[in-house]
Amino acid sequence: MPISTRPYQICSRCIMDTSDPNIRFDERGHCDYCNNFDATIQPNWDTSSNGERQLAQMAGAIRAAGKGKDFDCIIGLSGGLDSSYAAYVAKEKMGLRPLLFHVDAGWNTDQAVGNIEKLVDGLGLDLYTEVINWEEMKDLQVAFLNSGIPDQDLPQDASFFSSLYKFARQHKIKHVITGSNFSTECCREPEEWGGYLGIDTLLFNDIHGRFGKRPLETFPLKDILVYKLYYQKILGMKVHHPLNLVPFGKKQAEDELESRFGWQRFQHKHHESRFTRFYEDYWLPRRFGFHKRRAHFSSLIMTGQMTREAALDRISRPEMDEHFLKQEFEYVAHKLDLTVEELQQIFELPKKTYRDYRNKRWMIGFGANAMRWLGLEKRYFR
Repeated sequence: MPISTRPYQICSRCIMDTSDPNIRFDERGHCDYCNNFDATIQPNWDTSSNGERQLAQMAGAIRAAGKGKDFDCIIGLSGGLDSSYAAYVAKEKMGLRPLLFHVDAGWNTDQAVGNIEKLVDGLGLDLYTEVINWEEMKDLQVAFLNSGIPDQDLPQDASFFSSLYKFARQHKIKHVITGSNFSTECCREPEEWGGYLGIDTLLFNDIHGRFGKRPLETFPLKDILVYKLYYQKILGMKVHHPLNLVPFGKKQAEDELESRFGWQRFQHKHHESRFTRFYEDYWLPRRFGFHKRRAHFSSLIMTGQMTREAALDRISRPEMDEHFLKQEFEYVAHKLDLTVEELQQIFELPKKTYRDYRNKRWMIGFGANAMRWLGLEKRYFR
């Protein structure tokens, strides 16, 4: 990865900086993420009476399509805040009959499992859990680690998205509720930080073909173009974002879930997965210098839920203490059947990017840009 000679700069409004090599600033020192929020997201984001009407229309269409069926929609549930609150909104505010769908890829924290159980019991909903073949999952994750690229959460993402869409198609569930939202995710991390735009089977097959040691006979792997184009545009599957239509603030939602269900909040976003927590808090910042927390905190700054000063203070130190991170390094190594020394050797490998492997990024990027041109995607993708 080339070392940038660009002078360091940080946004004067949020905390996105030149660790994103393509970030741009205006004459005020505001970054393009902030300007996109002002120009594209905020004018199209209404959680008042108009949002209520849209939510009611959304609920009505989903209920009508689900008549006579066991479930009228499906929700991927991780135990984290966004998916948990989406499940609550779907049942209690929209009057839907969702199936809660969880993928166990081997990295659940006890807290995430507890949150899922509390929501299932508290909402009186059914849960289906898809358990990924651990030997295949492990082999794919070690292959990705050996590839040297920043995008180490792609194997988990593939298992989550591919399993859900495959199940929904098999059981003819056409409506998917997602917890994706503007409130906590309006600033999307750039792909250089491990934010590759989707599940690219060409990339997966090349990396696993080079570094994998066993065939992926049962691992679910659906290309993003399959579930974005074939499933959604041809088969008519629809993805809904109800959290953009209701008042949804991070602390308020955590308080509500806690008081109603005994749900437990996490220290930070994505901490429901032990691997993702390790990857975002240790691997990515220490190996590549990328902090996804910059984007997470910047989203909260833009939406008025966090001050810039508080974000700067928190980003100035690791989210987890050094002793804990050392223990997690050992845990991840042993769970992946590696010694600590072997994982350290992988950590020190030459840095690569997806460009060093076969991929169809240009095609996925064209699709993402087309969604923006059509007004179907408001967030800034880069």
